[in-house]
Amino acid sequence: MSVRRVTGLETEYGISVPGDPGANPMLLSAQVVNAYAQGGPGTLGKGLRARWDYEDEAPLRDARGYEIERSRAHPDQLTDEPGRRASARDGGDPRRRATPNASDVASAEVEDPTMANVILTNGARLYVDHAHPEYSSPETLTPREAVRFDKAGDRIVLESMRRIAASPGLQPVTLYKNNTDGKGASYGTHENYLMKRSTPFSSVVRHLIPFFVSRQVFTGAGRVGIGQDSTRPGFQVSQRADFFEVEVGLETTMKRPIINTRDEPHASADKYRRLHVIVGDATLCEVATLLKVGTTSLVLAMLEDGWLEDSPAGDLLLSEPVRALHEVSHDPGLTRLVRLRDGRRLSALDLQEVYLEAARAYVARDGAEPDTDTAEVLRRWGAVLDTLRRDVFAAARELDWVAKLRLLEGYRSRDGLDWDNARLQAIDLQWSDLRPEKGLYHRLAERGQVERLLTDAEIAEAVDHPPVDTRAYFRGECLARYGPRVAAASWDSVIFDVPGRGALQRVPTLEPLRGTRAHVGALLDRCRSAEELVDALTGG
Repeated sequence: MSVRRVTGLETEYGISVPGDPGANPMLLSAQVVNAYAQGGPGTLGKGLRARWDYEDEAPLRDARGYEIERSRAHPDQLTDEPGRRASARDGGDPRRRATPNASDVASAEVEDPTMANVILTNGARLYVDHAHPEYSSPETLTPREAVRFDKAGDRIVLESMRRIAASPGLQPVTLYKNNTDGKGASYGTHENYLMKRSTPFSSVVRHLIPFFVSRQVFTGAGRVGIGQDSTRPGFQVSQRADFFEVEVGLETTMKRPIINTRDEPHASADKYRRLHVIVGDATLCEVATLLKVGTTSLVLAMLEDGWLEDSPAGDLLLSEPVRALHEVSHDPGLTRLVRLRDGRRLSALDLQEVYLEAARAYVARDGAEPDTDTAEVLRRWGAVLDTLRRDVFAAARELDWVAKLRLLEGYRSRDGLDWDNARLQAIDLQWSDLRPEKGLYHRLAERGQVERLLTDAEIAEAVDHPPVDTRAYFRGECLARYGPRVAAASWDSVIFDVPGRGALQRVPTLEPLRGTRAHVGALLDRCRSAEELVDALTGG
C-alpha cells in the first residue's frame, strides 16, 4: 500500500537547428548523444563506451499472450534493431543488427547514426530513437527520485547542446522537452512501472483506461492547436491526446493505444511485468511529474491487490475511451462530461476524485500511517484536484498546462491575439526550450513562480551518480569504476571483458531490488578492478 515501486521514465526530445528547417534530425540527434559521450562528468571518457546489449529484448511480445512475427512487424517496432528500423523507414535496405563490438562503435556510428548510444554512470541510457535524442532514466523507487533523475536527463542533454555550440564546424542545436512539432508529428514520453505478473492483464485494461483518460488534468503539458496537425484553433490540456486512436495495442508510433501491451519486463519474467505507459506528456513542473508517477503507482498497487474490484473506482468503464481522451484534453475549463457505459456522465475531475477516495481508503485500511512518499502523493493529489475545481488558474504553480495557459492568456489579453495567431504557437514552443536563458518554464522557475521540489544540487548529483536503492546502482558504479572493462550493458545485465577469460562475462541483474548500495556497495569498494569483481562474483 505504497507508492514505492520500480519505475523509469523515457523522454524523446524535440530537436531543431534555428534557421535550418531541413537539417537531418537523425544526424543532429547522434551529435547530441556523441557530444555527451566525448568526456566530462557522467560519461566513460573520450573513446571509451560500452555498447547497449540487445540480447534479451523482445519488443514484439504482447501481454495478451502472443508474439508478432518479425516479418509482419512495422520497422518502428523493432527497437532491438535500430539500424534496420531506421533504414526501412528511409526506404533503404535493412542493415545488420546494431550490436557491434566495442572497438567498432565509433566507425559504425558514422555509418548509422541510430547506433549513437551511451550508457551513463547514473545508470541511464542516452541514445537516438525515432530521429530524436532519448534519455531513459535509471530505475528509481520513489516518485521524488523519478522526478530527480528525469530532471537529470534535462541537464545532460543541455550539456550536449552547450558542447555542440562550442564545437567548430557544428551547427548549434536547440532541444525541447515537448511532444509534438505542431505539424502532425508526435514523439513520446513513456513511463515504465514494474508490477506483478500475476495481475490479470484484463484488469489492467479495465481499471487503467479511465484513470489515464482523466489524469491528464494534472499530467498535461498543454498545447496550442486542436487535432494532430494543430489546424483547429484553440488550447488543449495534453500535447499527446489527439495522437491516440485505439484503446489497446502493441504499437507506439502508429495507431497509438491508451494501454500499450508490450511485454518486455527487463526482469524475471515469471515474476514481473513492465507496464509501458505511452499516454502521457513531457512535463517540466516537478509537482506534475511527481503526481504522474505517484498516482499511477498507487492505482497499480490497488489493482494488484484487487482493491479496485469492489470499490466505486472499479465501475468507471467509459463508453468511448478514445473519444473521451480527446474531449478531456480539448476542455481546459474541465467541465466536459464523458459518458460511462452505465449511462452516467462524469467529468475528468469526478473520475480522479473516485480514484483518490479509493486510494485513501486503501492506504488507511490497516490503520497504519503511510510512508512519507505515499502521504505526500495523497496530499498533493487531493490538493491539486480541489484547486482545479475551485479555480483552474490557481494551479499554475504546480501544473505545466495551467502555467502555460496563464502565460498565453496574458499575451492574448494584452495584444488581442486569437488562438490561431502564430505568436502563440511560438510561445508554446518556447515554454519547452531547455536553455535556461530562453525557456519560459525556466524563467518562471527562476522567479519562483512554479513550485520546486528539488534543489539544483540534488539534480546535479543525479547527473553523475545512480540511485542507491535499485539495480541501477550496480550498473552505474560498474561503468564509473571499471568503464574500460565493461563491454556492454542493459537493464538486466552488465557484461565484462577481462583479461584471462576466454569469453565475455555476463552478470545478470534480473532482480531490480538487488544490486543496490546496501547489497553490493561493500563488494565494489573491495574490488579495485573489474578482474577482481568478476572473480568475486564467479568464485574464480
